Amino acid sequence: MYFIRRTPYLALLSLFFMVLLLSSCGSKRKVAHGGRGTGRPITEGRGTAVLTDASDARGKVLNASKMDNYASLLGVDVRDLDNKQLYHFIDDWMGCPHQLGGTQKSGVDCSAFVSILFQQVYRKDLPRTSRDMGEQVKRKYERELKEGDLIFFSFGGKTIDHVGVYLRNNKFVHVSTRKGVIISNIKDSWYYKYFVRGGSPKI
Repeated sequence: MYFIRRTPYLALLSLFFMVLLLSSCGSKRKVAHGGRGTGRPITEGRGTAVLTDASDARGKVLNASKMDNYASLLGVDVRDLDNKQLYHFIDDWMGCPHQLGGTQKSGVDCSAFVSILFQQVYRKDLPRTSRDMGEQVKRKYERELKEGDLIFFSFGGKTIDHVGVYLRNNKFVHVSTRKGVIISNIKDSWYYKYFVRGGSPKI
């Protein structure tokens, strides 16, 4: 009887923690800056490790210079990566861990990371939450997405609860709850089935 009574409690507790993780972009803390985080590298380059969970990057060896590594991962010529400030920013934050409501390199959530990126790279201010960001974009079809556009996901239901920044060839940078700041592929099934919209900020 003890087991029967405890089972609903454990189920509710598990549901609570799932909602907590998926609401990581809902915090309204002010953005700040802090120290360096850590992450386990999947692919290495000279300098900061490039972290990726993209299925089409499995087995790819990234052992060249920083920009060459990003070009290889994104499937473009290094000369096409003309926004070096963007990739230096990503490289500086690569692997920083996820933290609900976090705004620093010691722990950051998805919307704070995107907000800081836009402040430092594009000199633009975005709303603090992923849901509000989603209401402030000019929507695009997937084939129209360009570097610097925002892409949104709904892992928890009908409302937007995750945001990332589109790069090239379906790759985007975001904050994974398990792996921290990482580059992923929107076409991978885990992400694609939760993808809800993309577009450029109306600012």
